[in-house]
Amino acid sequence: MQRLLIALLLLTSLSIEAQNNAFIAGEKLTFTASYNMSGLMTDLAQVTMETSEVKTSSATLLRLKGTATTYSKWDSFFKIRDLYESYVSPKTVTPYLYKREINEGGYYKYVKYNYNHKTRTVKSVLRKKSKNFESGFWDRNSTVTITAGTRDIMATLYQLRTLDIHKAPVGASDTFTVLFDNKETKFSFTMMGKETLNTALGKMQCYKLKLNVIGNDVLKGNSNFLWLSADQNKIPVFAKFKVAVGSGELRIKDVSGLKN
Repeated sequence: MQRLLIALLLLTSLSIEAQNNAFIAGEKLTFTASYNMSGLMTDLAQVTMETSEVKTSSATLLRLKGTATTYSKWDSFFKIRDLYESYVSPKTVTPYLYKREINEGGYYKYVKYNYNHKTRTVKSVLRKKSKNFESGFWDRNSTVTITAGTRDIMATLYQLRTLDIHKAPVGASDTFTVLFDNKETKFSFTMMGKETLNTALGKMQCYKLKLNVIGNDVLKGNSNFLWLSADQNKIPVFAKFKVAVGSGELRIKDVSGLKN
């Protein structure tokens, strides 16, 4: 399920300097995550994406929170409790702190990034569960050098929503960088045009974007797509993707707290 959520989150900028006019604190998006099991697309989990305001001693930030949770009937088969958080500037979606906690069928992984944009570095903590240590966990602390504009997965998706996508012609493509497991990974997307989809919220006109991951096996093949609503909110509506062990989908289920 980690890859199901990643597939939704891996798209970003047409212009790094874009200002946020697409979302505010209090927004909540709910999705149904499905996976192809023996040729049948089966609903396995709920994915939520929420925004909230967080005040620090020096600034007011937006907390971008994403969770993936298997439906109770699947917990005994493969229980999933995943969490993604990014604390960003409300205007530029520049990230300052990122946390990722993966808990899937007994596999556990925790990642924390503290960004220093002046020095273009990230202080990283990586924690995994291991049977080889008495404590059950091992930690790795490191400092990672990043390029300008590099973001984590959550900040990347929300940054995409701030951009003037309507100005991109069909066939236009771009590349960008996401920091994932302490490595900068290149992604590219291509504007495929507009499509009207039947959703749980009714018919919605959407931008269709095709995704390609460069030098990474997170996604497979040439059938990975994301549809964003063709309005000022630009919310993720539908995602279709293929991973090493099969294919899956994410479908919008409910929304609240939209800015526009």
